[in-house]
Amino acid sequence: MTLDRSRRTTFNDAARLYDEVRPGYPDQLVEDVIALSGILPDGRILEIGCGPGKATLPFARRGYAMLCLELGPDLAALAAENCRPYPRVEVRCTAFEDWPVETAAFDLVISAQAFHWIPPEVGYARAAEALKDTGAIALFWNYYPGSDTPLIQALDEVYRARAPQLALDDKGGLFQEELVEKTLADFAASGCFGEVMLRRYPWSKQYTADQYVKLLQTYSDHRSLDEETLRYLCAGVRETIEQRGGTVERPYLSVLYIAHKQCDQRRENVHHK
Repeated sequence: MTLDRSRRTTFNDAARLYDEVRPGYPDQLVEDVIALSGILPDGRILEIGCGPGKATLPFARRGYAMLCLELGPDLAALAAENCRPYPRVEVRCTAFEDWPVETAAFDLVISAQAFHWIPPEVGYARAAEALKDTGAIALFWNYYPGSDTPLIQALDEVYRARAPQLALDDKGGLFQEELVEKTLADFAASGCFGEVMLRRYPWSKQYTADQYVKLLQTYSDHRSLDEETLRYLCAGVRETIEQRGGTVERPYLSVLYIAHKQCDQRRENVHHK
């Protein structure tokens, strides 16, 4: 399982689409981050890779002071625009790796749909450095667990015919578990954090054909296709959805990993739930 980290800059070119159609995160996930981290109402949050603010806003609405880092200038501008009603939120256009760490300055580090773009040997150590001794890190992603509805099966056929390099071949759930195990292994290898609490939140979202095609154009693997192939793929996807009722229900599995800073560097067991 390899990751081309150079693709992380492609999202900025689709900033408005990303803001329009990318999903947010379940309210229960946000509540669990707050409860499990132990952050107090006057706590300070560092967000790594905030994008247009999809995960920022739920914490901003709860009154937290936040410093949000985003390397894409268009995405950072959108995040600042979306967070304008919340003066305690600062958005800074920079990569996390280039940011001069504010040592022991934050009660919570969060990263939504972004931390995998940072080399783990860099990301975990720098996040721990930014945290107070009592601080915690919360990483979360929306994974695609796979689906076998007739419409999803028809869309899979479109992929196999028009962009076979992106076809899942019914491995959605398996790939998701590989990602979970990889993230847990990265936590353990870092030696920076204690027990990892793992939480899963299954949910789904309905999209029109137009919304779904827009969504596909925000994914880095789709954006890596040549223009003609992407256009051909999207046309097939749109036609398939429109022929089968006009909407598609996409399942998601939000996965949260949360752990406190390991001040004494002891290696602890990972807790699954």
